[in-house]
Amino acid sequence: MSEIRIAAVEAYAFRVPIAEPIKVAFGTFRDRPAVYVRVIDTDGVEGWGEAWCNWPAVGAEHRARLVADIGERLVGQAFTEPGDLFRKLDRALEVLVLQTGEVGPIAQALAGIDIAVWDLAARKRGLPLYRALGAGAVETVPVYVTGINPDAPERFAAAKQEEGHRAFKLKIGFGTDLDRRNIEALRATLGANAILAVDANQALTLEPALRLSREVAGSKLHWLEEPLRVDALPSDWDKLAAASPIRLAGGENLRGPELDAAAAGSVLQVIQPDMTKWGGFTGSFPVAQAAVARGKSFCPHVFGGGIALIASLHLLAATGGDGLLEFDCHPNAARELVIGSLLPVHEGRVPVPQEPGLGATPDLGRLRRYQTWPGPTR
Repeated sequence: MSEIRIAAVEAYAFRVPIAEPIKVAFGTFRDRPAVYVRVIDTDGVEGWGEAWCNWPAVGAEHRARLVADIGERLVGQAFTEPGDLFRKLDRALEVLVLQTGEVGPIAQALAGIDIAVWDLAARKRGLPLYRALGAGAVETVPVYVTGINPDAPERFAAAKQEEGHRAFKLKIGFGTDLDRRNIEALRATLGANAILAVDANQALTLEPALRLSREVAGSKLHWLEEPLRVDALPSDWDKLAAASPIRLAGGENLRGPELDAAAAGSVLQVIQPDMTKWGGFTGSFPVAQAAVARGKSFCPHVFGGGIALIASLHLLAATGGDGLLEFDCHPNAARELVIGSLLPVHEGRVPVPQEPGLGATPDLGRLRRYQTWPGPTR
C-alpha cells in the first residue's frame, strides 16, 4: 500500500428523537445518538468511522470532542498500513487514559478513528473494505433483528418476519415470569424454524441464570447473551457454561486481552465484540478470526448508527463462519441516512456492498437537523 498522509480528522455528534423508547435491562433509550468520524488525506480522499456513544445519555457530544482532540495528534502523520496507526496511537494514549480514568470513552474514540482510517485506505485501493481485509468475494450475510422490547415483543417480531427476517433477539432481564412469557410467545409466534436468541445485558446472577436457561430450554434458543456481569467470578461463568443447555454469548463489554481470552476460552461459544467500543477493524478482526478458527460463532455486536452497522457487516463478511450480523430495525435517521436502500432484507440476509471502502457515506446535509456538535478539528 502506498503512503497515506492525514490532512484532517473531524467528528460530528447527532441525536435523533424516537417515538417509542427502547428498553434494555440497564436503562431506556429515549433518543438515538451517533458520533461519526471523518478522516481526510492530503489527496482529498475521505474515510468514515463511528464511535460508540449510547451511554450515558450525554455521551455523544463528549465522544465527539474526544475524537476531535485525539484527531489533532494525527494531522500530518503518514501510514501505509491502517493497523500500524491504531497501535501507535493506542500506545500514545496510555498516559491520557491513566490521567483521566476514561478507559471506555478514549477506546471508543480511537475505534471510530480506526474504522475511518480503514475506510480511507480501502477507498484508495479501490476495494470494498472486506476485500481489503483479505477476504474473497462475499455476496450476502445473514442478519438478526435486535432491540426487541419486552412489551408484547411478538407483535414487533411478527412484523419483521413479514418483512423478510428469519432471526431475532429478545431483551430479557425484566423478571423471570415476564422473560419466560416473552420467550415462549416469540417461539410460538415465529415458528420452530426461526432463529431466536436472548440478551440479558448482565442483569442476572448465577442461580437465576441457571434456572432460566433450564426453564426455557424447550424454546431452542440460539444463544444466551451476557446473562451475568462481565466481571462476575470466573467460577460462576464456568458453572453456567457447564450447566446451561443454551450457548453463552458475549464480548461487547470486553477489550483487548479480555477479548483474546474469550475467543480462546471455553465459556463463550458466541463471540460478540463491538468494533465501535474497542479496536475498530484493527482490534476486532484478529479476535473474530481466532473465534472462528476455534469453531465458535462470530456475531459482531452493533447498536448505533449507519456507519457502525455497515462496518460490522464488512467485518463479518471478511471473517466468515456461521455468525449473524446484529441488525437494528427501529426507526433511526442516523442509520437510514447512511445506508439508504443498500441493505434490503431477503430471507434473513442482506447484500454486502461492493463499492470501495464501506460503500456508504453519511448524508451530512440531511443529518444536519439532528447535529448537536459540529466539531471539525480543521
